[in-house]
Amino acid sequence: MSTTKATVIAASAGTAGAAARPSRRIRALAVLGAAAATLGVWVVAGPLVGVDLNVRLGSASVQHVGPATVVIVSILAGLAGWGLLAALEHFTPMARTVWTAIALVTLALSLAGPLSGGVTTATKVALAGMHLAAAAVLIPMLTGWGGSR
Repeated sequence: MSTTKATVIAASAGTAGAAARPSRRIRALAVLGAAAATLGVWVVAGPLVGVDLNVRLGSASVQHVGPATVVIVSILAGLAGWGLLAALEHFTPMARTVWTAIALVTLALSLAGPLSGGVTTATKVALAGMHLAAAAVLIPMLTGWGGSR
């Protein structure tokens, strides 16, 4: 085998792992996409359908869930997920699998908030829909399991 051919093979082997995971740009778009998806659910449920997106956490007074809250929480959750995935990628070759399992458990646990805190059934459905919309964007896009690129 010639030196040039060996160099090309070695170079392509070295980039195989990097090509298997999404770029920072794709992951940043995933975070923004999750915020857009949750805001979309908020717009449909609140202004368009007329659901009062109010929650009561414990014995606290009723609080309205507004668009700023939806976007900020979605971005923070997305950045936290991205950060955890990036950390796992430094420690294990199974990072995507481990992270996906953690993300799915976190999603399941996060549904307790809307289901227990929503003031009405419609609010509970809308808030749970926001959680599911964020997960539907973040999980495949952050891990790169969303299809071919």
